[in-house]
Amino acid sequence: MWPDLSRRSTEPERMDAELTDYEAYRRALADLAGVNRVTFTHRATLAWLRREAAGLASFSLLDVACGHGDFLRAARRWARRAGKEARLVGLDRHPWAVRAAREATAPEDDIEYVAAGVFEWRPEPFDFIVSSQFLHHLTDAEAASFLAWQEAHATRGWFVADIHRHRLAHVGFPFLARAARWHELVREDGRTSIARGWRPAELSALAIAAGLRAEDVTVRRHLPFRLGLGRCFTAAP
Repeated sequence: MWPDLSRRSTEPERMDAELTDYEAYRRALADLAGVNRVTFTHRATLAWLRREAAGLASFSLLDVACGHGDFLRAARRWARRAGKEARLVGLDRHPWAVRAAREATAPEDDIEYVAAGVFEWRPEPFDFIVSSQFLHHLTDAEAASFLAWQEAHATRGWFVADIHRHRLAHVGFPFLARAARWHELVREDGRTSIARGWRPAELSALAIAAGLRAEDVTVRRHLPFRLGLGRCFTAAP
């Protein structure tokens, strides 16, 4: 039977609540990075960053809910190839995520990781702020607040990558997860994440709820079953 995904699920994900051992948490986080790799999760964000930073010799970037740090390491590889100086910072509320990201990151990558909740943290402005697979963890009201937070702290633009709530993804993910032998909670939380995901019109409505105009943002679908919400300022302060 097809699941009813007409509305976002409010079912909580289990990983943070049920993993009480650091090594198990680290393995699950590494498996989530594997999900990102197999499903090309970071492709849209990197394409956006390449486009927006094309004319810059240097830039600063904050990755909110950075998890295992895999996007930031990919951004560092691109910045090196492009000959750009980049200050890269990862923020995650879970201290174990920050610990795992630091352990997975080579010292020469020069990536800073901070353990703090996004709404409690008061950073200096960044050129760019990105997040990947974070927005679906929030309620609609929290998600709108997060967009407004990015708007207040980014000077050149921000980009949100998240899950397209789709029945095919919901039905098909368990088969992929079992074949890849990902952690049990990754397999189970994957379907919950999809059910908590978004539809394109919902992201547009979030931007309006955050005080933006519809024409200020761009919503695009990306394969497989991903959405991107981008905001670029015409001129940086």
